[in-house]
Amino acid sequence: MLYYLFKYLEESHQFPGASLFGFLTFRAAVAIILSLLISTIFGKRIISFLQKQQVGEIIRDLGLEGQKEKAGTPTMGGVIIILATLIPVLLLAKLDNIYIILLLITTLWMGVIGFLDDYIKKFKNDKEGLKGRFKVLGQIGLGIIVGTTLFFHNEVTIKEKIPTHLQIESSTEQSVLQFYPESKSTKTTIPFVKSNEFDYADLITWIHPGLEKYAWIVFVLAVIFIITAVSNGANLTDGIDGLAAGTSAIIVLTLGIFAWVSGNIIFSDYLNIMYIPRVEEITIYIAAFVGALIGFLWYNTYPAQVFMGDTGSLTIGGIIAVIAIAVRKEWLIPVLCGIFLVENLSVVLQVGYFKYTRKKYGAGRRIFKMAPLHHHYQKSGYHESKIVTRFWIIGILLAIVTIVTLKIR
Repeated sequence: MLYYLFKYLEESHQFPGASLFGFLTFRAAVAIILSLLISTIFGKRIISFLQKQQVGEIIRDLGLEGQKEKAGTPTMGGVIIILATLIPVLLLAKLDNIYIILLLITTLWMGVIGFLDDYIKKFKNDKEGLKGRFKVLGQIGLGIIVGTTLFFHNEVTIKEKIPTHLQIESSTEQSVLQFYPESKSTKTTIPFVKSNEFDYADLITWIHPGLEKYAWIVFVLAVIFIITAVSNGANLTDGIDGLAAGTSAIIVLTLGIFAWVSGNIIFSDYLNIMYIPRVEEITIYIAAFVGALIGFLWYNTYPAQVFMGDTGSLTIGGIIAVIAIAVRKEWLIPVLCGIFLVENLSVVLQVGYFKYTRKKYGAGRRIFKMAPLHHHYQKSGYHESKIVTRFWIIGILLAIVTIVTLKIR
């Protein structure tokens, strides 16, 4: 809203300096500062409100050190992250940008699913919360909305560079910036490959070229899978103080770099990556989201004064997935979101191996002392703050590797 106000003031020459709001970097800086202030200042009030409402965490006895002390700690703290993200975005972003609209829908959609899960756990005295099938249906529903919008919406396009041998202009500056007109495409980016583009349509057109008209179905299915996997990965990672919020901040900040360079015609050309018109506006959303996560960490680091609950973790995972898909870097998720991946895999392997050995030997065996993986290290005697710090370090290393893929192919 402020963006449109200052744009009007700039055009009417009524306010000197109003043009600052036209700069993406300025609005991103304001967004991260504003979200930090909201999450830290108003976060304390929200925590006090949750305490008064007795919205405390119900702790299952898993035999972990320090677990009993966490009982009663306010949960549903994901509300802090959501509010601290949405307010700066509504004030500073271009609200008619399709990518911003999709991220707003994602935040509210996943926030409602997570809130219902936390509400049922606390106020309906059901430790299982919202049934798994309803969570999955919610994730599928969001995947359909995001996937079909990204495929069919006229403003979701790419611009491909004209090959050098077709360029007519002799000037270096002019030839570098020659692109074909905007076009619809199901192309995305794959890492560590010289020709680093992949078209989802190729998955079916090898059978018959006429199947290209059904490429949208393949794309939507891929989007559903990615959103479900990443949101569940974030949910599983939220098991000890500060782990999910800190890891997510690293991931989102890295995606912010990709969003900015992908939406900048000069840098996308220099880095030889896909140029995606209008996607740079996501940078505002990312800045607000990072500020909200860091501000939440103020209260969520050990010993936590608040837990994000599924209200936060499912929302975080959904937002990360949609951002990655929007900037067409979803194939980097296994690297960038490596922490989420190993947490997910540890549960899948543990459950699968337990069932297999129970069927074969009559008694189930375990690969890890406990899953998800962070609980395995707790059982091994590591303090949770040390586990979190080391996971953050690994997350930073994975982020660096992800950024390096811009040039290493």
